[in-house]
Amino acid sequence: MPSWLAHEPLPTSDDQAMTSSPPKRIGIAIVEHDGRYLVGTRGPESPLPGYAEFPGGKCEPGETAEACAVRETREETGLAVEVGRLMLRREYTYPHATVDLHFFLCHPVNLLSLRDDHQGFRWIAARELQALKFPEANEPIVEMLSSR
Repeated sequence: MPSWLAHEPLPTSDDQAMTSSPPKRIGIAIVEHDGRYLVGTRGPESPLPGYAEFPGGKCEPGETAEACAVRETREETGLAVEVGRLMLRREYTYPHATVDLHFFLCHPVNLLSLRDDHQGFRWIAARELQALKFPEANEPIVEMLSSR
C-alpha cells in the first residue's frame, strides 16, 4: 500500500462536529447608570431571536474585546460609553457557535445623552433583570447584577 494511503481515515460529519472552529470573540457592554442597565431585545434575523441582550457583538480582526464593546454600544444604541472593568469572561457553546464572551462594566460618557430609549434598548432596574429571558451564556452575569 502506498504510504500516502496509510493515514488516519478522513473525518466523518460526526468527527467534524467535534472539531469546531475557534470561538467567536464577543465584546459585551454592561452599561450601568443609577442601578439600571441598558438592555435590548434580539431581532428576528439574529440567533436566539426575542431574547434580552446587552449591547455588544463580534470583535473585528485585531480589535480588543474592550474596544468592541464600546464600538458596538455606540452602533447599537447611539450611546458613548467608557469601560470600567472586565466583570466576567466566559466561553460557551451554543448549537450555532462557540463564543468567548467578555462582559465589561461600562458607564455613559455623557449623561446628557441618557434617555429612556436607545434604538430599542431601554434602562432596566437590576432587580428586574432576572424576569427577562437572556441567552443561557448570560445567566451568571445576570445573577451577579441582580444581587448587587
